[in-house]
Amino acid sequence: MSLFKARDWWSTVLGEKEEFDQGCLCVADVDNSGQDKIIVGSYMGYLRIFNPHPVKPGDEVQAEDLLLEVQLREPILQVEVGKFVSGTEGLHLAVLHCRRLCVYAVSETLGNVEHGNQYQIKLMYEHQLQRTACNMTYGPFGGVKGRDLICIQSMDGMLMLFEQESYAFGRFLPGFLLPGPLTYSSRTDSFITVSSSRQVESYKYQVLAFATDADGRQETVQQKLSSGKKLVVDWILNIGEQALDICIVSFNQAVSSVFVLGERSLFCLKDNGQIRFMKKLDYSPSCFIPYCSVKEGTINTLVGNHSKMLYVYQDITLKWATQLPHVPVSVKVANLQGLKGVIVTLSDSGHLQCSYLGTDPSLFQAPRVDSKEINYEEFNAEMKELQKIIKEATKTQDILPQSEKHRDLIVTAEVSPDLDVESQAIDSEIKAEVVPSVTVKVTMQSKVTAQKPYLAVCVQAPLAVTCDQFTFNDLDPGSSETVVLSVFLKGNFPPSELEGNCVFSCNTPTGIPKFAQCKFKLPLRLVCFPAQPSKSANHKLTIDTNKPPISFLTIFPDFADPSEDDQANALGFQFLSGSKITLLASKTSQRYRIQSDQLEDLWLITKELTLRLEEHFKKQNCKDFACTFSGSVPLQEYFELIDRHFELRLNAEKFQELLSERAIQFRAIERRLLTRFKDKTPAPLQHLDTLLEGTFREVIALADAAEENQANMFQAFTKLKSATHLVIMLIGLWQKLNADQVAIMEAAFLPLAEDTQELGWEETVDSAISFLLRTCLSKSSKEQALSLSSQLSMPKDTSRLKKNISLFCDRLAKGGRLSLSTETATQQATGVPGGCATIPESDLEERAVVPGSTAVFSHHKHTAKQKSNPAIYRNRHGNYLQEVHVMEVAVCERFV
Repeated sequence: MSLFKARDWWSTVLGEKEEFDQGCLCVADVDNSGQDKIIVGSYMGYLRIFNPHPVKPGDEVQAEDLLLEVQLREPILQVEVGKFVSGTEGLHLAVLHCRRLCVYAVSETLGNVEHGNQYQIKLMYEHQLQRTACNMTYGPFGGVKGRDLICIQSMDGMLMLFEQESYAFGRFLPGFLLPGPLTYSSRTDSFITVSSSRQVESYKYQVLAFATDADGRQETVQQKLSSGKKLVVDWILNIGEQALDICIVSFNQAVSSVFVLGERSLFCLKDNGQIRFMKKLDYSPSCFIPYCSVKEGTINTLVGNHSKMLYVYQDITLKWATQLPHVPVSVKVANLQGLKGVIVTLSDSGHLQCSYLGTDPSLFQAPRVDSKEINYEEFNAEMKELQKIIKEATKTQDILPQSEKHRDLIVTAEVSPDLDVESQAIDSEIKAEVVPSVTVKVTMQSKVTAQKPYLAVCVQAPLAVTCDQFTFNDLDPGSSETVVLSVFLKGNFPPSELEGNCVFSCNTPTGIPKFAQCKFKLPLRLVCFPAQPSKSANHKLTIDTNKPPISFLTIFPDFADPSEDDQANALGFQFLSGSKITLLASKTSQRYRIQSDQLEDLWLITKELTLRLEEHFKKQNCKDFACTFSGSVPLQEYFELIDRHFELRLNAEKFQELLSERAIQFRAIERRLLTRFKDKTPAPLQHLDTLLEGTFREVIALADAAEENQANMFQAFTKLKSATHLVIMLIGLWQKLNADQVAIMEAAFLPLAEDTQELGWEETVDSAISFLLRTCLSKSSKEQALSLSSQLSMPKDTSRLKKNISLFCDRLAKGGRLSLSTETATQQATGVPGGCATIPESDLEERAVVPGSTAVFSHHKHTAKQKSNPAIYRNRHGNYLQEVHVMEVAVCERFV
């Protein structure tokens, strides 16, 4: 225990769950009795006045120490004591509320019974504030004698000055952003504050008084034309940090100084703004106060910090450090009951303490620690065992912890095997007569007390749910809740995934958050229905298996009709959006063919086919079933989808630029029209109103076109994700990659749930593939040493991305394997026969041939098609925009 503690002379705790801050504490002779009193105001509106008396250790505070307690029903921001009432030089109490300034007289009434004297406050006057107040200061502004004036700083930077019972004037501080501490220097008759630009600024009272009137922000434009002087600053000092408080020191034996407490420094300034000295603090201060020193020419300063410490400085020299039982937000020095130099501190929770500095010894002695011999062999064995456990735990690369056997929260989702009899689809964009929906039943179980339970159900667009958020009452241990919702297709295009996710979260009584989640799979019938097979198609894929083909009547009973024998080897699907897919099974070989007019439409049917085949052979206890792919990877068609998506991103960027230009033009025309309307001698508008209306309609048309482009871009991104899933699956079957390698490919090719202009799919995927090419798929250790750019930005075209994808497929074909371990990558680059360096980079820049494919992909720079203005607006607004453009050029040549 430390000797240097603040010895408790008197302390109390104010109220319950009340909040206090810097301006809530004041020490002064508020009742004009000749003794200091402690005045405390709280944000709950309570005003308290104390007259402390010393108590013995362990005794409680006497009730008579609280002279007055009254609730003013408004938050109290600051309390000050001064000569605020005209006609008398007695001290009065000023209380600052958010929208009101009240001045009270505190008086004492002699009691005739044992209860003692009575204290009461009387409202002398009040001012209703037009602006929300922040803080205030007072003093003899302008050199007046025998009275104090009050200056209030509002939250929007206005200084409101009151000459006691009357309002004097208001002035706005120039360049104001946020309010800072404010004080008044009577020596220089100026107000000193710290602006949000971290500068100490001083304003003369005379400059404020003769400056242009600024009672409203809306009058600032007219001030330039009206009479008056501009409000200019007297001096400025940049301190480079925000300020917590300012105090003016003008003791008889000390030089007049301005003390500023910053976030990490203590500054002492002269009256003209020059620095006398400064002290860098190695802690975070919370409050301070300068007071008179016994040594002539020096000033003592008390500084409290957030570590419950109170430091005493003599100029810049630390003289004393003491520990407090709380973090002070305000500190004062008082003379109480004949004891001089009592330190009064107040915490934000209402701990009020009067203390003194002393070194009373503590009788506590630390017990002796029993010493014993150390067995180093046992320690080494235990250390090796712990290191082994740590090594085993760090082998897994999972970010989330493994699920426990006995979980506190369990959430399960059950999807109905049949579609809803009555569709629950809401606001679907599909033009079909009936949009199917399926019911999902979600059950939540809690083995502990669950407070504020919350359930979120999400599916990937264009799928939607009837309700995606649920809140419940608190759950008791062992209880459960069940909700029922429906999922349907809202957008007029197929989704990239038929999966959903449920997340159940809650808080325990101790405040620990817990959550559980589960996934559910939606049926294929939700997005498509049976149709007649088609013989011709633009895109065809062939999946090879090692088992005889299975009749579609067996693996697709929900789509095939048992009465039609031809559906055993040929089956047709049609999405709700209209596109058709045909599935064929070979009668002579172990192959399945999937064909469609659109590449992205093949994904869901191909995935469903492989899943149902695996499930069928798993039921037959066949463990060696496998699917392979030996055809050509459709990279060229995949690149067309990439170009389409990138073209829409370029259009969105162009729309944003054009909207910005038209908005600037619209505001410029508005300013010209306002100038004409305000002119005392109106001039003809000269078609400015016509140009304003035309520009307005053009902005609306551009916004509609941008919104339409955004919807098209989202649809293109969904199609791109479907095609990406398909390409990943085909590459995995082609190279017989395991689950971990396929997961790395999915992380590289599908890093975003949705893309934006700031972070798009193209640049993200290009960066991920470049990383793989320089690590696990690198040709040599020299290539691994190349650094990648850490900043992602939208590329000019997609040529580099397409080149990297082709190179990625080629290096997989030449023996490369995906791994996140650098050791494995180095072994692959050096140990695989032939390595991955059989094709030089220069050759791939000209052309790349994917193994197993007959297609040759050119890599000359070929940018996405960019539509120029006004051809980019080929929509319902196109003709009108061209007319406005012609009119705009004709009129702007004359006025702009």
